[in-house]
Amino acid sequence: MGKRCKDGMFLTGLRSGFHSVYKENRNPHPFWAMDPTRAFVKSVKRVVVKVGTAVVTRSDGRLALGRLGALCEQLKELNVKDYEVILVTSGAVGLGRQRLRYRRLVNSSFSDLQNPQGDLDGKACAAVGQSSLMALYDIMFSQLDVTSSQLLVNDGFFRDTAFRKQLSDTVNSLLDLRVIPIFNENDAVSTRKAPYEGKNCLQDSSGIFWDNDSLAGLLALELKADLLVLLSDVEGLYSGPPSDPKSKLIHTYVKEKHQTEITFGEKSRYGRGGMTAKVNAAVCAAFAGTPVIITRYLPFYRYMKMLTVYENIGAKTNYSSVLYRSNIRRETCGFATDNIIRVLRGERIGTVFHKDAHFWTSIKEVSAHEMAVAARDSSRRLQVLNSEDRRKILLAIADALEKNESTIRLENGADVADAEEIGYEKSLISRLTLRPEKICSLVKSVRMLADMEEPVGQILKRTELADKLVLEKISCPLGVLLVIFESRPDALVQIAALAIRSGNGLLLKGGKEAKRSNAILHKVITSAIPDRVGDTLIGLVTSREDIPDLLKASKSPKIYFLDDVIDLVVPRGSNKLVSQIKDATKIPVLGHADGICHVYVDKSANMDMAKKIIRDAKTDYPAACNAMETLLVHVDLSRNGGLVELVAELRREGVQLYGGPRASVLLNISETRSFHLEYSSLACTIEIVDDVFAAISHIHQHGSSHTECIVAEDPEVVKAFLTQVDSAAVFHNASTRFCDGARFGLGAEVGISTSRIHARGPVGVEGLLTNRWILRGSGHVVNGDRGITYTHKDLQIKA
Repeated sequence: MGKRCKDGMFLTGLRSGFHSVYKENRNPHPFWAMDPTRAFVKSVKRVVVKVGTAVVTRSDGRLALGRLGALCEQLKELNVKDYEVILVTSGAVGLGRQRLRYRRLVNSSFSDLQNPQGDLDGKACAAVGQSSLMALYDIMFSQLDVTSSQLLVNDGFFRDTAFRKQLSDTVNSLLDLRVIPIFNENDAVSTRKAPYEGKNCLQDSSGIFWDNDSLAGLLALELKADLLVLLSDVEGLYSGPPSDPKSKLIHTYVKEKHQTEITFGEKSRYGRGGMTAKVNAAVCAAFAGTPVIITRYLPFYRYMKMLTVYENIGAKTNYSSVLYRSNIRRETCGFATDNIIRVLRGERIGTVFHKDAHFWTSIKEVSAHEMAVAARDSSRRLQVLNSEDRRKILLAIADALEKNESTIRLENGADVADAEEIGYEKSLISRLTLRPEKICSLVKSVRMLADMEEPVGQILKRTELADKLVLEKISCPLGVLLVIFESRPDALVQIAALAIRSGNGLLLKGGKEAKRSNAILHKVITSAIPDRVGDTLIGLVTSREDIPDLLKASKSPKIYFLDDVIDLVVPRGSNKLVSQIKDATKIPVLGHADGICHVYVDKSANMDMAKKIIRDAKTDYPAACNAMETLLVHVDLSRNGGLVELVAELRREGVQLYGGPRASVLLNISETRSFHLEYSSLACTIEIVDDVFAAISHIHQHGSSHTECIVAEDPEVVKAFLTQVDSAAVFHNASTRFCDGARFGLGAEVGISTSRIHARGPVGVEGLLTNRWILRGSGHVVNGDRGITYTHKDLQIKA
């Protein structure tokens, strides 16, 4: 990212670290529909941003320098866009404590260290830490060509009317000069001895505040700010502790509704505040006229390998040298923390506090049941359109995906970086990543679907039942689909396009690891759906409801679950997910649990062909469900060198091999713990079998009925394999990777089904259709079948 001198200096400093990302995001993209509850941000000019101790410090109490650098870059961008930015910061006490502990340590004798060490004086910590904190801000802002200023205040100052006027005049002058004022409470000389405990108010009758949250609220009112942003280490205000899976994020705070429903968790790790303090400050400021949004400062990097690894620097570091001559390896992933900018873009993130919130009709969160009902209504409007109009919707979606590729990758990159930091498996991260070639492939598949023959309303069969009584069998949509998927944002695009082509309504429930990717893809796609159909055709369920709770049957007429509004559930994910869904619902489920795909290499195989096929089947995309997981080899190949060639081919590609009882002994490799194992990585099982019938038996015993392949030249052996293997897809001399809806010419796939009812293998448009019957008569009646002669004659289907 930054250029390096011979001595290791970063010439470009912080500026180059973020510039490319923010240059892309200076203006909102056209598909970003501003949330109605955030429309007020369009008129925001002056914004107060407050960062708390939990944001400024790491879990070990040391300063999080990377986060501070990212914050400064974001505030610089706002400054460039002519926003008036005021910063309220915490962290001085924590920084001072860190430095004083180090100083006490180096000045202590060995005997001193044997005695218990008393707590450091908080006011001394504040005095030492404040100068260091401000010096750090000054260095960081100076690297961005931004001037900052320091303003320390005490609670008692606000008793003085003259002080308040002077404060306002000074800040106005600084803002006119494009200087960023940085406020903090002067804890070093504060006379306060106990926390102020009021009734949801920022100050008492004398104007006293307690913590930096209430200080930020007070300043927002005093300085007539248009918006106060309180940055936290969680996404916003939850109905309960964020660690509780049952807690839900509250997007819009309504005092009358929420003040008695919320259960707060633990307070801030180091500061005096916490979510309780933030809510108190937000409520008071909002009802006094300044809207407030509480949001998470770090939406990715847990923080997404962000900015640099400044945070590895210890307490005794000279910070100016850190920013210029750090030997710490600078790691960036090309993305910036951008929640402040997203707030000002009007996105629905965090929790908003507004004096008019109780008037907004959109504060009611749409339930999954309501989404499903709306999707069915929209699907019926979609079916009324002619074939060309439906085709145009898909082409518009393809164009929108291309146009917004950079933004899609930006959001996806945030998910990927977060997943890497959390430590997800490489196979999951691989499925999660939307590379340019994958997005290009998605666009092609959408256009391929658009150019397909119209699937809906096709006459499949015409029968004359009696004279002038004609019966027609016609294709039609299933209704409303619920697709639940893990870590596959590309699946969202495929499924949405298939739903539109087949005339179905759709509900999507994605994994939390792809939250941002799913949200952006959903916005891009629904923005291309015309108003006469409605963007409710495709609903994205973002609630934190567990899947069993989402799917379970309703036993009460007052409780709405999905069994009465969803026609088919399609799970795409792990065996655990599929099993969980099947156990949780009475709605029909279509899908596969595992992708245990086999390649059997017969003694009659062309070995060059066999090596090419197994290499592709295993290494082309190891995380795919159609990748080879078990290689079965005819016993004769273990005697003539064929097995050695196959093993060498896989090892050249870095594949880790595990053997069955026979292969592990012969090849001196570790024995697999199970034949029913989906590695989803560069690993596979290898076993030796006596003949094709032993291979078939092994597949039936240990496989998942997904995709199997035989490499052979003996026609009798091939015939036995193709006719007797009972899997959804069976190939001869072709890689298992061909089992894919797009490669089959289906345009895309909603998933691969290993069930034997309705659809099997890659499920494209046809798998999402059913049929209905149209009967055309001329006053015919049954009347006990008297007076009618049945002909049951097949008629030609009209072109």
